[in-house]
Amino acid sequence: MLHSFEKFGLAVVLTVFSAFSVNAQNTTMWKIDQAHSSINFSINHFFSSVTGKFTSFDGEINIDRNNLEASEVNITIQVNSVNTDNQKRDAHLQSPDFFDATVYPNMTFKSTKFEKKSEKEYWVYGKLTIRDKTKDIVLSVTITGEMEHPMKKGTIIVGILIDTTLDRTDYGVGTGNWATSKVVGDEVQIHIPMELNFMK
Repeated sequence: MLHSFEKFGLAVVLTVFSAFSVNAQNTTMWKIDQAHSSINFSINHFFSSVTGKFTSFDGEINIDRNNLEASEVNITIQVNSVNTDNQKRDAHLQSPDFFDATVYPNMTFKSTKFEKKSEKEYWVYGKLTIRDKTKDIVLSVTITGEMEHPMKKGTIIVGILIDTTLDRTDYGVGTGNWATSKVVGDEVQIHIPMELNFMK
């Protein structure tokens, strides 16, 4: 029921910062502020939309603002952290019918290429793995803001946003009766706002 991730690549996203005019060393390790970041998804159940999120995720974000080819993003999302505000549904999503969290506990995104689209938009190419399926995807990442933290001198904050769509059937999420879109839609909407920071 959810491909959600995308990182997120998740998270993933972070690559964006490479072109920032931040006065830092060439290679910068960005830290995800998990209190102000989230990996959200929505998918149709018959005619209504079900929303949820993954509450446990982390990653390594190395950005070279002068050399996008040297930049790298790796994001990992714990499948058993899925939360749709319904314990029975969450347990079902973790079962072999969907994510099979016992066998495949993590979803991952590993970047392979970064491309600047505009001053505030980037393409992040990479490989998304859900269950035992790995697919090439492209994430559109938007920079929503950048500033020095007003209460933490020397800390730079950057906001990013990823909105994308995944097809759950590409990753084998939903088997048997759940493989048909008559009950659960194939298309998963992903919404990932993130706040990143580093010390100058």
